[in-house]
Amino acid sequence: MATTTNHDVTTNHDVTTRGNRHVSTETRPAVRTTELIAYVAAVLAVALTALFVGDGGDGGADPFSAEQALRYITFLTIGYMIARGLAKSGTRGNANSDHDA
Repeated sequence: MATTTNHDVTTNHDVTTRGNRHVSTETRPAVRTTELIAYVAAVLAVALTALFVGDGGDGGADPFSAEQALRYITFLTIGYMIARGLAKSGTRGNANSDHDA
């Protein structure tokens, strides 16, 4: 099959095609990455830990409160967004792609 490279003036991207197949340099969609799996697992771990640790009914202070859990979940979310941003930085998006994440 012949490979052709054309410069798309409207989007300022180089488009490479092989036959009818479009080759893109875009990263995988967010739902198919290990970062998402690790993020969801970490959020669940924090939430479950906050739910089960403390509140022993003995009148003592809760060592891992809901406030702390929300703070850690916020930090995890910021870290996940930075990881996705770094994964996508430097890649050229496909203007016709319907799975950008």
